[in-house]
Amino acid sequence: MCGIFGAVNINIEKDLAEECLDRLIHRGPDDSGIWQDEGVSMGHRRLSILDLSANGRQPMFYASDRYVLVYNGEIYNFLEIRKELEGLGYIFKSDSDSEVILASFMEWGENCLNRFNGMWAFAIWDRQRRRLFLSRDRFGVKPLYYYKFKGSSSSFAFASEMKALFPLMEDVRPNMKLISDRNRIVYYESTSECVIEDIVRFPAGSYAYIDDKGIDIHRWWNTLDNLMSDIPDAYEEQVEMFRELFLDACKIRMRADVTIGTALSGGLDSSATMCAMAHLVKNNTDIRMSKDWQHAYVASFPGTAMDESAYAKKVTDHLGIASTFVNIDPLKAVDKIDDMIYLFEDIYLTSPIPMMLLYGELKKDGTTVTIDGHGADELFGGYTFDFIYALDDAKGKAERDMILDAYIDSFPKDGSNLSLKNPDRNKVWLKYIKRRLKENLTSRRDAYKAVREATHPAYKRMDTLNKRLYASSHENILPTLLRNYDRYSMANSVEIRMPFMDHRIVSFAMSTGFRSKLHGGYSKSVIRDAMAPYMPHDIAYRKVKIGFNTPIVEWMKGPLKGYFTDIINDRDFKDCGLIDPETVKAKVLKVMEDDNASLSDGEIAFSSLYPYLWEKNVIRSHRKR
Repeated sequence: MCGIFGAVNINIEKDLAEECLDRLIHRGPDDSGIWQDEGVSMGHRRLSILDLSANGRQPMFYASDRYVLVYNGEIYNFLEIRKELEGLGYIFKSDSDSEVILASFMEWGENCLNRFNGMWAFAIWDRQRRRLFLSRDRFGVKPLYYYKFKGSSSSFAFASEMKALFPLMEDVRPNMKLISDRNRIVYYESTSECVIEDIVRFPAGSYAYIDDKGIDIHRWWNTLDNLMSDIPDAYEEQVEMFRELFLDACKIRMRADVTIGTALSGGLDSSATMCAMAHLVKNNTDIRMSKDWQHAYVASFPGTAMDESAYAKKVTDHLGIASTFVNIDPLKAVDKIDDMIYLFEDIYLTSPIPMMLLYGELKKDGTTVTIDGHGADELFGGYTFDFIYALDDAKGKAERDMILDAYIDSFPKDGSNLSLKNPDRNKVWLKYIKRRLKENLTSRRDAYKAVREATHPAYKRMDTLNKRLYASSHENILPTLLRNYDRYSMANSVEIRMPFMDHRIVSFAMSTGFRSKLHGGYSKSVIRDAMAPYMPHDIAYRKVKIGFNTPIVEWMKGPLKGYFTDIINDRDFKDCGLIDPETVKAKVLKVMEDDNASLSDGEIAFSSLYPYLWEKNVIRSHRKR
C-alpha cells in the first residue's frame, strides 16, 4: 500500500518530480524512490506491509530491468499466482506481491488482471517498447488520476492523489460546473470528472497503454458480464456458498508481515469480519497470515444515540480479546481540521473528523492494516431505504408484510431515529410506507433509466432491489465510500482491506435475488445466517440499523462552536465564489442557535460549508506553497 506518481513522454526535473511525490508522503512514510530515463519518471512512496526488506522497494525492476513498476495496493492471492509462475520457470528475488505483478504481466500481458484478487493502481514502464501500462482494480478501491500536458497529445502524468499533480499544472482551478451542481457533487466518484479542472479520474476496472501516440483505455471488468451461473436455488445452499467465499476472502486478506486489526462498530458487517478472522486463525496453515491480528478499534460517541460501543464489546468479549475504545473528541481535531480537509482533497457532505481520528489512533497503537466490513450494505441491502424497493418484487401479502415488518424493525424501538424526532415512529413510518405503495411502480422503475448500465441485458433481468443495489454499489454510494475510506486511512498511513469487496462476493451478491437478501424478516440475511455460528447471536440477528453518523449538531453547538463562528465571520468566507455566503451562514447559525435543530439541519449546514473549506485548504493552500 503506497502512493505512486509518474510522467511519460515528457522530461521533468528531478526536483519537481520529488515535489510531486512528496505530496504523497502520508501514503508511504517508510521509503521513497524515483527513477528517471529519457522522457519518463516513475516515483513511489512506500508503506511497508509485505516483505519489509529492501527487496520490496519500488520502483521495482524485472526481466533484466526491461520492466519498471510503481504500485499501490495488494494482490491477496499472490502466493497462488507465484506458485503457478514458478512452475513456468519464473524466479523471484523478493517475498512481495509486487514482483508477482511484474512476472504476471510478462507472462500474460493485460490478461494477468483477470487472475488478480485484490485492490490496486499500478504502472509498468516497458523500456524496450517505450510504453506505459496503467491499471486500476475492478471497483476502484485504489485511486488513480491523470493529467494531460497542454500542447501535447501523448504527454501524461499520473498519481494516487490529485494534489501530487498540482506542481505540474499551469493553474489549479476548481471545476465550477461540477461543484455548483448539487445533484452531481454528492456522487461523482464513479465518473471521470474531478473537482479540479484538467485532472481526470482513471476508470475502475480498466487498463490503458500510453505511448507516443497518446492514451488508449480499455475496460477489462464489468460485474454484469461476470455474474455467477452456478448459484444454487436453495437458500440454505446459498448460505453455505457465501460462507465459503467470505471465509476465504478474509483469509487471503490476513496475509501481512505487519500488525493487523479491525475497525469494529458492533454492527453486523465489521463483527462478521472480525469473527471470521478469529475462526480462521484456529486452523491457520497459511504461512503469510499475520499472527498479530487481535486488535479491535471502536469509535465511541459517549452519551449519544450514535454510540454502539456496547455492541462492539459484546463481540470482543465473545472472542476473548480486548477492545480499544477511541473517544471521538472533536477538540482533539480542532487544530487539525484544515489538514484533514487538505488530505481528503475531495468535496463531501460530512466531516472527516471521526474516521481521521479513529485511524490516527489505530496507527499510533502500531496497527498498519485493518480488515473492515465496508461494502456489505450496498451489495446486500443493508440500508433501510432498500426495503422499499423490494416491495416491487414481493409476491403476495405475506411476503410484503415480512418486508414491511423488517423495515419497521430496523429503527430504534425507543423512537430515537436519527432522521426523525417524532417518537411515535411506527405511525410515521407506516404512513410513509403506505404512501410509497400507492405510487406508480413504473415511476420507481424509471429512476433506473439514469443508471449507465440500464441497457445491459443482465441488468434488465435483475429484480428491482438488485437494480437498486447495483446502482448503489457501482455508481453512487459505494464508490464514494471507497474513496472516503481510502483517504481517511491513508492520511494516517493505514491500509484498509475489505473482504466484502472480493470480486467473487460482489458477483455473488449481484447474482442472487431479493429473497436471498431479505429472508426470514432480516436484511442481509445470507450474511447473518452464514456467519451466525461464529458470532454472538444478538449481534448476528440485531435488526436495528443506526449507521455511522457524526454528532455534528452537538459539536456545532458545543466544542466546535468557536471554530464555525470564526469561519462564517472570516473575510475569505464572505468572498468565496463557490458558495452563497449569506445562505450558508444562516444555515450554520440555525444549527448553533436553534434548540430544535435536527441531525438533518446539521448535515445540510456542514455540506453547504464544505466547498469553502475545500477551496481554502486545497486550492489556496496549494497556491501558497
